[in-house]
Amino acid sequence: MIEVIKEKCVGCGVCVKACAYDAIVMVDKLAEIDMDKCTLCGACVSACSFDAIIIRKFGHHKIDRNKYEGIWIFAEQKNKELAPVVYELLGKGKELAQKKETYLGAVLLGNKIKPLADELINFGADKVFVVDHPKLENFLDLSYARALTLLAQKYNPEIILSGATVTGRSFIPRVAIDLHTGLTADCTSLEIDEESGGLLQTRPAFGGNIMATIITPDHLPQMATVRHKVMDPAVKDENRKGEIITEKIDFSDLDDSSKYLEFIHDDTQTINLTEADFVISGGRGLKKKENFALLEELAEKLDAAVGASRAAVDSEWIAYPHQVGQTGKTIKPKIYIAVGISGAIQHLAGMQSSDYIIAINKDADAPIFKVADLGLVGDLFEVVPALIKKL
Repeated sequence: MIEVIKEKCVGCGVCVKACAYDAIVMVDKLAEIDMDKCTLCGACVSACSFDAIIIRKFGHHKIDRNKYEGIWIFAEQKNKELAPVVYELLGKGKELAQKKETYLGAVLLGNKIKPLADELINFGADKVFVVDHPKLENFLDLSYARALTLLAQKYNPEIILSGATVTGRSFIPRVAIDLHTGLTADCTSLEIDEESGGLLQTRPAFGGNIMATIITPDHLPQMATVRHKVMDPAVKDENRKGEIITEKIDFSDLDDSSKYLEFIHDDTQTINLTEADFVISGGRGLKKKENFALLEELAEKLDAAVGASRAAVDSEWIAYPHQVGQTGKTIKPKIYIAVGISGAIQHLAGMQSSDYIIAINKDADAPIFKVADLGLVGDLFEVVPALIKKL
């Protein structure tokens, strides 16, 4: 904030001339600042020979880094089954924990979910923090945020990671606010800085045109959400031993007007897009909604999931849950077939980690061919029926 010290102001008017934003006026021979116009540029402070104008900066308390220990992952579960991204977080979390020479913790929230704690230990967790409460039976932002916030305030982890899922994106920002720390969303890479020991968080920026590496050196814990299918999952070891810590959280005074009503299953996806080994996606080249029937027929032959580019979804040719890309799902199938997709960088961000990419496009210069392992230059309305016939 900026402040005029009345006892020092002599009404010379130099600050008025120095202000480029007409934010200062003289009233009864004293300077007054219009905060709606002031940009805190500091020009008036420099111009004042009487030190009558000061800018107060609100700092933060120095971090006692010795209080913080451990790398935590949020072990998202639904219907008492761990989300697939949890295994990737455990794999990356263990790697980071070894570099930091600390423990890997997993936070498990839900109702009657304690058996999952053993599975988390088998996949790499050293400690599992369990909050088993009827209030956590179904996911709601505020109850989950309170549980994780109170656990973090009690145990002071250095790093907290979550999947960039609907659940993670919904409540993790609330936790970051409550802990007065930063949050890097939608990360595709995490590493430990060898010099500072801090977390290097890499994510797409500017529409996926660059990859930005972000650090939060002045606040702990460091928090990030991570894309699914961009990191290698942990390997199960049934001989591992770990510690299960059961905590109780009081929700009695939680002011939450939201209620869980029901879960409506997406019947348009016969095979889960994010878990499929074989994905066939269509883009603008399909020309109209009805032509997705071609891909569905091919997908049925190959036991594959059907995906789509943003252009196809925006044209309402197929529902949003099928969208692959930066604003859709990130997938990592064994084989990905892009049909009539040009290959915009936003789409590539969601599928370029696929083991093997096949592109079908009549434009030989389409960007999709730059990432494809096999490219078929031709009319999809001739190529796809030929593939179906061959199969």
